Amino acid sequence: MKKVAVIFADGCEEMEGLSQVDVLRRLGVPTDMIGLTKLQVHGDHDINITCDKILDDSLLDYDLVSFPGGKPGAEALRDNSQLAQLMKKRHQLGKWNAAMCAAPIALSRYGLLNDTDYTCYPGFEKEIGKECPTGRFHEDIVVTDSKQKIITSRGPATAWAFSYALAQALGIETKTLEDGMLYTYLKDNI
Repeated sequence: MKKVAVIFADGCEEMEGLSQVDVLRRLGVPTDMIGLTKLQVHGDHDINITCDKILDDSLLDYDLVSFPGGKPGAEALRDNSQLAQLMKKRHQLGKWNAAMCAAPIALSRYGLLNDTDYTCYPGFEKEIGKECPTGRFHEDIVVTDSKQKIITSRGPATAWAFSYALAQALGIETKTLEDGMLYTYLKDNI
């Protein structure tokens, strides 16, 4: 069975992280909430999040690892050397990695966006372009680079699309849940 980890750091965009966990768990995907440095994480909008565990080498065992955005949280992810080493190793092993909103700056710092199609919150592509000049920025809601096994998305309003893209990358059918959560209705009527 496929399993996913979502990494939470102080200053994260709570909605982005919890949307991923919610959708994946509804689909029956074991999904762990991992605190970057502690179990209790304080989000950017004063929502406290209790994680399942703290970052360790078991991150290599997950089929997909994903980062929510929120500028302070994304910067904490970007600047953590333990996480950087684990994510580089995951990339070398050909595992799926994902980030949304501001968090692609972490993947960029790790060098994972070179030769990769990606998106991010408006404006962060400038910083990413300096670190990964061969990365290819797109303004799409979600960008999945199947060759590099990287999934990225734009921001809070794109969290549902991003969450379904994570499941789809793992080969999981999402249509029934999309209908049940009225996501299909939203896509068709917005």
